[in-house]
Amino acid sequence: MKKLIQFELRKIFSKRLTQVTLIALLLLSFLLGFSAYQNMYAFDGKNREGTGRTAVEIDKSVAEKYEGILTDEKVQQMIAEFKPTQDLHGMNAVYLYQNSLQSALFRKFSDMNGNWNGLSVSDVFGNEEIKIGYTHGWLKTSENMVRIFIVLSLVVAIMTAPVFSGEYGGVDNIILTSKYGKTKCATAKIIGSILAALIVTIVVSAINLIYAFILYGNGGLDCSILFAPADFVEGYIPFNITCGTLLKYQILLAFTNTISITGITLVLSAVCKNQMVALVASAAIYLFPIMLPVTETSPLFKIITLLPLYHAQFVSLMSVEQISGNVLYALMAVPVALILMGIGVFISRRIFAKHQVS
Repeated sequence: MKKLIQFELRKIFSKRLTQVTLIALLLLSFLLGFSAYQNMYAFDGKNREGTGRTAVEIDKSVAEKYEGILTDEKVQQMIAEFKPTQDLHGMNAVYLYQNSLQSALFRKFSDMNGNWNGLSVSDVFGNEEIKIGYTHGWLKTSENMVRIFIVLSLVVAIMTAPVFSGEYGGVDNIILTSKYGKTKCATAKIIGSILAALIVTIVVSAINLIYAFILYGNGGLDCSILFAPADFVEGYIPFNITCGTLLKYQILLAFTNTISITGITLVLSAVCKNQMVALVASAAIYLFPIMLPVTETSPLFKIITLLPLYHAQFVSLMSVEQISGNVLYALMAVPVALILMGIGVFISRRIFAKHQVS
């Protein structure tokens, strides 16, 4: 069985299309990370201004002055330091961006003119203890990984679609079946597909995290996502978790996402005798939820967010209310992924075994 699994893994990764899409995915990771880094902008409100590496240094130096637990005193100090000195021409100060800390401050504690809005830390965050610091780089990394993990899903579908459909009419499968038996061959294909999907997910996740660590350092991983600049959707997750915890959940959901799409594609690969049909059908099923006219207020929203696409997108799923205590609803993605994989394993084995008999 071990040799069969190794054979299936080699067959998956040796396909030219798989190699091209994996290289493209890695290039996308580097390009998105580099683009985000180069497009960083920061102004310390006094005399330092810059983009790219300079912006990161400015952001870090500003955050260093106030890092730690957010207090009413710090809010007042930051409001005084970042109060707009230019005419905003009617623009709401919430949309003014000087640096990431100032943007997070104005989003929560500023009126439209950049003055204190009268709210205390407890008024905004309740009894939550909010730790602040430099989070901009890690939040950008999280934002980029949403796009990367969605593309990763399609790459996994490309890898998995030929696993069964590519064997219909093939000589290799007849030889292997006669030697090892139809059950072992089908099982090896399934295990090989799952391992390939997991390996690629591990590699892509690790590369993105290492790249972010090189660019931004590890500072801010223990800071709250609730005190985030105005342009981050992560700021709309209503739970007080750190950047590090956010990334842990995101990567967990990346795995449930790839496991789910693998299960779906295995079924279609066994059903369809054409690899392209299996691939297109898998991609269509995966992307179908974006076409559903379901709003966040709809009772169906909680169910829709458990579909694989929302695992990769992750913010909507993370935004759903907690199940109980500190247990996030997002963890429901784990049993859903296992169920989809279980269905994929069961159906694909039966269909392919029948084909081998016939």
